[in-house]
Amino acid sequence: MKLLSLTGLLLLTTSFLFAQNIDEIINAKEAERIEQALSSDEMRGRRAFTPDIDRAADFISDEFKKIGLQTWNNGGSYRQEFSMVRSQVISVSAVLDGVVLAPRNIAINSGQTELNVNQSSGYELETIKAGTSLFKEAFALAQSGKNIIVLVDTSYASNFSRLSSGKRASFKSANNVIYLLTNHVPKNFSIEAKIEISEQKLANVVGILPGKSRKNDYVIFSAHYDHLGVGKPVKGDSIYNGANDDAAGTTAVIMLAKYFKQLNNNERTIVFAAFTAEEVGGYGSQYFSKQFDPDKVVAMFNIEMIGTDSKWGKNSAYITGYDKTDMGAILQKNLEGTGFTFYPDPYPQQNLFYRSDNATLARLGVPAHTISTAKMGTPPEEPSEPNYHKVSDQIETLDMSNMAMIIKAIALSSRGIVGGKETPTRVEVEELR
Repeated sequence: MKLLSLTGLLLLTTSFLFAQNIDEIINAKEAERIEQALSSDEMRGRRAFTPDIDRAADFISDEFKKIGLQTWNNGGSYRQEFSMVRSQVISVSAVLDGVVLAPRNIAINSGQTELNVNQSSGYELETIKAGTSLFKEAFALAQSGKNIIVLVDTSYASNFSRLSSGKRASFKSANNVIYLLTNHVPKNFSIEAKIEISEQKLANVVGILPGKSRKNDYVIFSAHYDHLGVGKPVKGDSIYNGANDDAAGTTAVIMLAKYFKQLNNNERTIVFAAFTAEEVGGYGSQYFSKQFDPDKVVAMFNIEMIGTDSKWGKNSAYITGYDKTDMGAILQKNLEGTGFTFYPDPYPQQNLFYRSDNATLARLGVPAHTISTAKMGTPPEEPSEPNYHKVSDQIETLDMSNMAMIIKAIALSSRGIVGGKETPTRVEVEELR
């Protein structure tokens, strides 16, 4: 009895002491230190595909190293590197059953420099019909891994040019997808193209805290660390610092990494990820998501713009897709008595659940949600963030004390999931198809 009582007393004492220690780890001063570095003019807005974002990646890597996280795949670097390609079509021609198709009605996504395709080349024929989602259908076909000729209904003429990978970066791929704007299904065709390919490097920053008893269960804390870079001067300022979007979320990820490393009782493996290229297509989170078996990802806490008060004021935030799993309910239950509230997303018309870095894994069934305080209403009926995507998104506009409270709320509310005691329900995949 004496031994049991002493053990219980030690556990209670340890819990009390750590409750005090959380304020030493997660506080306004530490949040400001990290935020100041990430959103400084020296980072020049952290735009993807520029040297400026590399400085931010170095800073985040140094923070992960100081904390003592393991590197991605034990590879000696916290950088999760990958390549994107941009292709410029130099020349292209297509003949369908003897009829020449105008070059403007041909779009190509390919990693090859030369194409010579006809009906005997083994390409599959697919169609995108009128009244469907052009880009959703096109994305699914591009991800199929097959060589495909896609016949696109002419009702999409105004948006057709956006299908070309020359308009944006795309993942390096061995398959070819050729889009033809036509309502005619040809029996015979001949397509020729010469393409100039340029490769560009990107990198997420990823740190790992291995689980103790459930190493193959993953809990992810994430944010994107890129922003808009340098643009046209506005009142003499040309740097889009992105203090709230999303240096604030990246600051949270770093502070949560330090918290859980010191807590040192995570039964599940925790992955801390800072994503690149969210602002130019979400490429970082898309690549990251492909590295995991979604069935093994228990939960994803994506953190986006938490530096300002929510529509409900301080000590509150909202969770996108709140009704799609019970993860929000789990988190809120764990915060009873703290005075902090997680609300359902009040801006369903903005479709935020599918617009941030959580979306790729959510579409695969993972309870992957974004936590935010950003006001995304439509004026004048509802307020919106006055500094969103403006040069005025600077650290001076943020509330560091409230931001620290939000990060503490995420830390405390997620401990049951991290500790293996709680498991959120999954997103219904059929709903997302």
